[in-house]
Amino acid sequence: MNKLRIFSAALIAVAGSAVVSSCGGDKQNPGLEFARNMYDPIAYNPDQPNKNFPNGQTAQLPPSGTTPVGYDKVDEYPNTNEGYLAASTNLVNPLTRNKQTLTEGKNLYLHMCSHCHGPQGNGDGSIIALEKFPPPPSYSTGNSSRGGAMKDLTDGKIFHTITYGLNLMGPHRAQLNPTERWKIVMYVKELQKLK
Repeated sequence: MNKLRIFSAALIAVAGSAVVSSCGGDKQNPGLEFARNMYDPIAYNPDQPNKNFPNGQTAQLPPSGTTPVGYDKVDEYPNTNEGYLAASTNLVNPLTRNKQTLTEGKNLYLHMCSHCHGPQGNGDGSIIALEKFPPPPSYSTGNSSRGGAMKDLTDGKIFHTITYGLNLMGPHRAQLNPTERWKIVMYVKELQKLK
C-alpha cells in the first residue's frame, strides 16, 4: 500500500509541475511550436516591398489588354443611366444559344432569381408571397421602372441590371460570374416570349 501512495504522489507531482510550467514562464517566448511554416506566411503581402520586381512593389498593375480577376466587360458601363443605355447598345450575349446553355441558364435562374421573379418570370416568387415586398414586373407583360416594356429589354440591359441591381434588387456580380449572368440573360429572353 505504501508503494501505491508513493507512486500516486510522484504522479501528482509530475502532473502538477507540467501544468505549472506550461502556464507560467516567459511570456515573450511561446515555447516549442509545431509546424512553424503554417504560422509564417510565405507569400508577400500586397503592400510589402518585393525585390523580385524591377519597381520593388508586390502589387503590380495587370498587363494592358487583359481583364483582372474579379472584373468583367461591364466595368466599362458604370452603374448610371448612361451606362445602362450604353450597355443596351453595345453588349450582346457572347454565348451560343443551345440546349445546354439554356438548361444551365434555367437552373441558375431558378436558384438565384425565381424567389422574387417567380419560376415563369411573372413577378410571383416565394418572397413576394410574404407580402412584405412589392412584386417585380413580369418579363412578358410588365413595364420596366426605367421605361419600356420588359419583353423588349435587350441582352445588355438585362446583363447590366443583374450586375448592378435595380430598386430592391441587389447586385449579383459577386454571386454570379459573367458567364453565369449571360446564361441567365439567355433564359430571361425565353421568359420574355411567354404569353
